[in-house]
Amino acid sequence: MGDGLKLIGERFRTKREEMNLTLKEVENVTSIRTLYLQAIEEGRVHHFLSPVYSHGFIRQYANFLNLDLDKFLKEHPDALRLPVEKQNFAYGIGTLESRGNPHGGIRWWPHLLWVVGLSLIAIIAWYFGKLVGAF
Repeated sequence: MGDGLKLIGERFRTKREEMNLTLKEVENVTSIRTLYLQAIEEGRVHHFLSPVYSHGFIRQYANFLNLDLDKFLKEHPDALRLPVEKQNFAYGIGTLESRGNPHGGIRWWPHLLWVVGLSLIAIIAWYFGKLVGAF
């Protein structure tokens, strides 16, 4: 991951410098903070951001610089891959207890209001129907 990401960063920095742009100017156009742009160019973006944000920022930065990121990723498929971290899911049986819904006690209340409201409308319609039919 590190070498490919550093290569991406070097290409980005070279292209940005060819375009005579500062990191601040790129930030103003892309809305990616200078701190993150600098981290991308140095190949250490994963230290600051989650993988989703870092991949999105890298793709947005590549689009801004008119670089073909997909072509580069085909050449270096491990560039944006993070090492798989082993997750520890041994929390114990107590964590599998069901938790109550905080709004579970009043879930029926809106339905009751609708039923009562529609019933009143039906009774009033029936009453006026009989009243009009009497004339």
